[in-house]
Amino acid sequence: MYGGGGGGGGGRGGGGNGVINISSGKRKTREAQPEECRSHNQLAQLLSALTSTTSSVYSFLLQNDVVLLPSQTLTLESQISSVSLSLSALLSFLPNPKSLQSISVAPPPPPPPPIPPRPSQCWFHRFLSDASSDYDSRWVDAFHMSKPSFTLLLRLLSPSLQASMPTLPPNYTLAAALFRLAHGASYKSVGRRFGLDPAVACRAFYVLCKVVNDKLGHMFEFRSDIGRIVVGFGWISLPNCCGVLGYGRFGVDGELLGKDGALMVQALVDSEGRFLDVSAGWSSKLKPDTILHQSALFCGVEESRELLNGPSFKLSDGNSIPQYLLGDSCLPLLPWLLTPYVRSSEEDSLSSSEQAFNFVHGRGMGLVSTAFCRVRARWQLLAKRWKEECIEFFPFVIVTGCLLHNFLIKCSDPLPYENAGSSEEGEFPIYQGEMNESGQRTRDALASHLTRVSLR
Repeated sequence: MYGGGGGGGGGRGGGGNGVINISSGKRKTREAQPEECRSHNQLAQLLSALTSTTSSVYSFLLQNDVVLLPSQTLTLESQISSVSLSLSALLSFLPNPKSLQSISVAPPPPPPPPIPPRPSQCWFHRFLSDASSDYDSRWVDAFHMSKPSFTLLLRLLSPSLQASMPTLPPNYTLAAALFRLAHGASYKSVGRRFGLDPAVACRAFYVLCKVVNDKLGHMFEFRSDIGRIVVGFGWISLPNCCGVLGYGRFGVDGELLGKDGALMVQALVDSEGRFLDVSAGWSSKLKPDTILHQSALFCGVEESRELLNGPSFKLSDGNSIPQYLLGDSCLPLLPWLLTPYVRSSEEDSLSSSEQAFNFVHGRGMGLVSTAFCRVRARWQLLAKRWKEECIEFFPFVIVTGCLLHNFLIKCSDPLPYENAGSSEEGEFPIYQGEMNESGQRTRDALASHLTRVSLR
């Protein structure tokens, strides 16, 4: 209504005023045209400069990818791709005057063909020539293992890799899969470096996971090297201890496991941080004690009696303790699974022997979280949240990372700094069930022993 009244008033004011307004509008339009052209020209120059810079960075990357760290090349690739796509999208929203027609935006670099016609174009081929020394640190940068360890692993796995992927040299299969595991790189990024189609890079990765599980499974040594394990724990004041049992969380996105969902991994670790037994693929909706009772480890101890059936250890006060594991407070106290003392209320306090036990117990439990942190730090693919549609394969990838972790400890490769890997284990609720009397007696005997040892 108000707008209509204004229009009528304008009409009553005389035709002259209407002519003046119209002509004034035309004059403004004509004056705006040069300004619009100047803006287009400035934008054209800016986009041309950005395109030129992006192309220069891409050329730099191609010429120096052998000497740059993999983390640097992956970051540059990602940023070049993002800038190129952004420039292309920006151009699609702009008018297309002649001043902009000459601008071309470099697309993201495409992956090379499955078998490059010129091997020198493949990063890995040039890497092998340039990093030929056994002590070249670029092997650790690229594959998170030394060249001697890579060579030994290749010798162990080559027959199986060759049988599974006969058209690809085993060293390419191994290197491509390790690169993805070490850096969490996409299959496109892996393909660009190894001259592979992304689908072939994907197959190489899962072939390696299967072969590692098949051929290196003996490196979970709980059943085969119990003597070494017991001796190792003896050096940290835990006589007759055969391992520390804990749980890790590996994130999965999607509705299946809910918000902040994850796959749970039950792991038994020795005093050196090696994995002795791993059970992966449990839903984070399950409680740790439920997972324990359904695991093969529990069956081997409680039902078949083939585990933890070795001789008891006689303490200095004459008491004997059987072989046992340490477990966190989220698990039940059992004759073979010793959990920490827990105060029944805020007013209660722990005795000196209980405090001594909890101190040593806590130090032992730290071995599990440290082992998980080191696995995530070395194999950064495991530190990423996985998509729900890939959940079926995730447990095999986790076990692969744990087996390779053990392999590299045996090879004496330096362990990654544990703080470099994120810890996602979190806190689990304290187990509220009944305590086993035999387990209480064993824990009390060990607590008294630790008190006497601490007073020496």
